[in-house]
Amino acid sequence: MYSREVTVTNDVGLHARPATFFIQKANEYKSSIWVEKEERKINAKSLLGVLSLGIVKNSTVTIIADGVDEEKAVDALVDLIEKGLND
Repeated sequence: MYSREVTVTNDVGLHARPATFFIQKANEYKSSIWVEKEERKINAKSLLGVLSLGIVKNSTVTIIADGVDEEKAVDALVDLIEKGLND
């Protein structure tokens, strides 16, 4: 298992279009991937799950992965968030 914390800095947080980019990236990996925010942990490959966390600008989340490509998955998702989720 591998995890990293990251702060969401784009203006709209992880909603609608940015969440779609995030989920598409998560689905490129074989590992199980979760997003954790304030004691809630959801499947990072689920749009409803990601949206249900209500991740807004300046929210800090933890990306967690477990599997054969866990480090690559977490690092890529953290990088995507740090770059503003293409927004």
